Amino acid sequence: MAVSSAVLVGLLVVSCAAVAAATRYTVGDGEGWTTGVNYNNWANGKFFRQGDELVFNYQARAHTVTEVSQTNFDSCNGNSPLSNDNGGSTTIRLSYPGMHYFICTIPGHCSTGMKLAVNVNGDPSYSAATAPAAAASAVAAAAAGALIKLALF
Repeated sequence: MAVSSAVLVGLLVVSCAAVAAATRYTVGDGEGWTTGVNYNNWANGKFFRQGDELVFNYQARAHTVTEVSQTNFDSCNGNSPLSNDNGGSTTIRLSYPGMHYFICTIPGHCSTGMKLAVNVNGDPSYSAATAPAAAASAVAAAAAGALIKLALF
């Protein structure tokens, strides 16, 4: 029984470490996603990895969070978005390595600097298909571990 408990605890630690490795970034920090913020400065010095999340906070329908290609980022063109939202709080999981480009498609916003480019570093331990499941598994394993400890005492 002690060996099984040790294995369970080991698996729990590994699962929690993988889930805990993801970082949640609030774009623009306290200023949020709005005009008048230098998003190049905000992103400077941050190390984005697969599995990290970008949280865009903004006034609903006053702005958009639109993921676009580099060409559309450079020209502030939101006509062929990879994703688009205007709900007021948008969370984007950075699920693949490489550059990710975001703009606001409200006229005049992108052209005056409301755009963000982030370089996402690969993480071989990340799996987009299993990331939410890993979090749920870690919680379930923690609960099971607590029950096993209670049963042993």
